[in-house]
Amino acid sequence: MKHIVGVADMKISCSSGDVLVTHALGSCLGLAVHDPVAVVGGLLHIMLPQASIAPEKAQSNPFMFVDSGVPVFFRQLYAAGAVKPRCVVSVAGGSNIGGGDNDRFAIGKRNYIMLRKLLWQNGVLVKAEDVGGTAPRTMYLEVGTGRTWLNTAGQERPLQ
Repeated sequence: MKHIVGVADMKISCSSGDVLVTHALGSCLGLAVHDPVAVVGGLLHIMLPQASIAPEKAQSNPFMFVDSGVPVFFRQLYAAGAVKPRCVVSVAGGSNIGGGDNDRFAIGKRNYIMLRKLLWQNGVLVKAEDVGGTAPRTMYLEVGTGRTWLNTAGQERPLQ
C-alpha cells in the first residue's frame, strides 16, 4: 500500500508491502529511515530548520522543524522496533528552487546543515543523500526492502 507523507508530516510502517512517498521536496528535506532486521521504515518531510521561529507551531506540529521533528521521528521509529545501529538513513531535498542568487534565506541549505548537525550529535550516519541544486524531488521508501529512490523532473533514479 502507498502512504503519502504530506509537508510537515511523517509516516512509519512495519508492513513490508508498504511504500512511503513524499512529494515536492524543494527547500524542504525528506528523511527516510529503514531498519532491515525489524522491517520498520519511516519517512519525514521537514519544512524549516529551527522551531524557535514559531514555538507554538512546533508545539502543535513538531514535524515542521528539523530540531523538533527529527527527535520525535526517531523516538517513534524506535518504539516501532527500529534499532539505532541498524538504521539506514537517506536524505533528499534542500534545493534552491528559484535558482541563481535569489535564495536570500537559504532555507534548503539551513535545513540540511541543521539536520546533519543533529544527526552527527546523536551518532547517526547518513548512507545516501541527494541535496541542493535547483530541482524539486519526490522521495520514495519501500519498507520491505529499504529501497529508496527519487523522481526528479520525471526521471526516476535510486538514492544510493
